[in-house]
Amino acid sequence: MPYTSKRTAGFEESVIRRMTRVALEQGAINLSQGFPDFDPPQALTRALAESAVQGPHQYAITWGAAHFRAALAEKQRRFMGLPLEADKHITVTCGSTEAMMAAILSVVNPDDKVVVFSPFYENYGADTILCGAEPVYVPLEPPDFDFDREQLRAACAGNARALILCNPSNPTGKVFTQEELQYIASLAEEFDLWVITDEVYEHIVYAPAEHSYFASLPGMAERTITCSSLSKTYSITGWRLGYTIASEEVTSVIRKVHDFLTVGAAAPLQEAAVCALNFPQSYYDELRALYTGKRDLFLSFLDHAGLPYTRPAGAYYVLVDIGDFDKHDDTRFCEWLAREVKVAAVPGSSFFREPVHTLIRFHFAKKDETLRAAGKQLLALKAIWAERGYHT
Repeated sequence: MPYTSKRTAGFEESVIRRMTRVALEQGAINLSQGFPDFDPPQALTRALAESAVQGPHQYAITWGAAHFRAALAEKQRRFMGLPLEADKHITVTCGSTEAMMAAILSVVNPDDKVVVFSPFYENYGADTILCGAEPVYVPLEPPDFDFDREQLRAACAGNARALILCNPSNPTGKVFTQEELQYIASLAEEFDLWVITDEVYEHIVYAPAEHSYFASLPGMAERTITCSSLSKTYSITGWRLGYTIASEEVTSVIRKVHDFLTVGAAAPLQEAAVCALNFPQSYYDELRALYTGKRDLFLSFLDHAGLPYTRPAGAYYVLVDIGDFDKHDDTRFCEWLAREVKVAAVPGSSFFREPVHTLIRFHFAKKDETLRAAGKQLLALKAIWAERGYHT
């Protein structure tokens, strides 16, 4: 039998998706993989029903239907403050997952180095390796997830080609400050780096934190590839509508890569999603209030359960310290938690390059009744642990 490729030997399957399977097997409440259990806005589902009947049903333009890109350009112009043009700067992809891969393939060569903050969303390391490049990790130090300026500078100085920035951050919930972003921008200029951003949680930020688009910083629009999607903002993770925003020169390259990766995103879904891109500012204000309430509700259960955590400033995840239960094997603990407490989480070690095994990640993009049910079960965690431990 022929050998499989060497590039696939450097990483494992997605731990996040595996924990969803564990949740299903154990009948546990799935707070591992980050998707809502509530419906998208009704206006969006009505638009979907209409496009399902009326179409379009054939290929859209490879880099995105003109109607969709025009609406997206208008929406992002408003929030980013950049003079974006649909035909020059936007490529529609099959989710932000493809956007990130297309971005890396477009600007990174084999054997280049890519700077990645750790902890990180697991795809970044795998994407870099699949592109033949080498990830170089810079730690974000718990509990506040700050980074050492000189350590980051040394990583950028070591023949790096690009830096990946997730802001707001999955899994930490960190929202990078203006000062931090300005420092990263100074390194990008000094070492001539591409900055590839993942900003899918751009509208899920909690006061007093404020999200700043990296491409909007002075001088950064030409060296930034912004990756994002509609998944989190409109609760449509299954629609797989992502996009990149970049300069005209880089966009022309991304479009070539995208064409040969997936050809194009689903045409009827693009048509339906136009209505969401035209939502007024009040929608985003209500979204922020919605998730602020969900965060505070779930954290209140963690407080009552006596579970230490880092309070997220953005996104919809929280990292919880399980050192009182297991200091060495967070994966085993998560499997036990799903089996015995019936709540599923993701072992934090899947996000860290460093040997961190005392953190697990929950998400709170769920109905309030789901969060209350999970919270009540977590209130019993210590009692269940004292009774059963790892003995069953």
